[in-house]
Amino acid sequence: MILDEGNQSSVTTFIFLGFSEYPDLQAPLFLVFLTIYTVTLVGNLGIIVVISFHPKLHTPMHFFLSHLSFLDICCSSVFTPKLLEILVVEDRTISFKGCMVQFFFGCAFVITEMFMLAVMAYDRFVAVTNPLLYTVAMSHKLCILLVAGTYTCGGICSLTITYSLLELSFCGSNIINHFGCEYSAILSLSCSDRYFSQMTYLVISIFSETCSLLIMLSSYVVIVVTIIQMPSTGGLRKAFSTCASHLIAITFFHGIILLLYCVPNSKSSWLLIKVATAFFTVVIPMLNPIIYSLRNKDVKEAVRSVINSKLLSQPI
Repeated sequence: MILDEGNQSSVTTFIFLGFSEYPDLQAPLFLVFLTIYTVTLVGNLGIIVVISFHPKLHTPMHFFLSHLSFLDICCSSVFTPKLLEILVVEDRTISFKGCMVQFFFGCAFVITEMFMLAVMAYDRFVAVTNPLLYTVAMSHKLCILLVAGTYTCGGICSLTITYSLLELSFCGSNIINHFGCEYSAILSLSCSDRYFSQMTYLVISIFSETCSLLIMLSSYVVIVVTIIQMPSTGGLRKAFSTCASHLIAITFFHGIILLLYCVPNSKSSWLLIKVATAFFTVVIPMLNPIIYSLRNKDVKEAVRSVINSKLLSQPI
């Protein structure tokens, strides 16, 4: 819908194209995304519950892991319900305000998770390089401050980018060639000067990506050097196992982000952008609990004990 105000018109409603160019895939995609979303909710909520109620998991590493699971739930819930809706109904509209709200929260949770992964890398750095003083160095107060810092950075960065989008005028087409309010898709509809918004997005993207990657790379360089210098094979194996799941999560997360940065915003690349965004916002939040539960011995033992206690408590 376009609202006329004097000589100027402004878009009040956007229409998602989603995957409408593939009508035969609408139903299969709905079932696939619904299954993934269900697994995401169950898996991440399961990790949060197990960590909360199992005393052995009340450690800094699992404290950060519970917040990562929370962020995965939030990130997936920002986009997936609307994606499921536009796959089964003909009305694929979203209000301008609703679009900006979706973008804000999606952007905030992604940037927060980016910094959370960096905090988790620092946590592994302290655990491997200074294991005897790990619980002292990573005090509960410091953990809370680090988590609060990630949420604050994510919120401020997202608010700044969202403000830059609100400064734009949308007076042309209102069709978003995407399944959600993704930055490049929204920007392509603007009919005003995009320089301020593009520079804001570029500066914040470079800042957040560079800071998080530098923290992670420097942490893991020291971790690798420390592991190599360990005299015992058992210590090396244990140190590597505590970092492997985090490295896999980092690879998936930043790999997709860098792919989205490198894809040109041309008509021929919109399908790749949508697929990469779907993998980033829908699939990765499902993979993280699987990766951590399979690679983390303490989590597996806690889940097993919770299941066994529930089964044993059932009357025969």
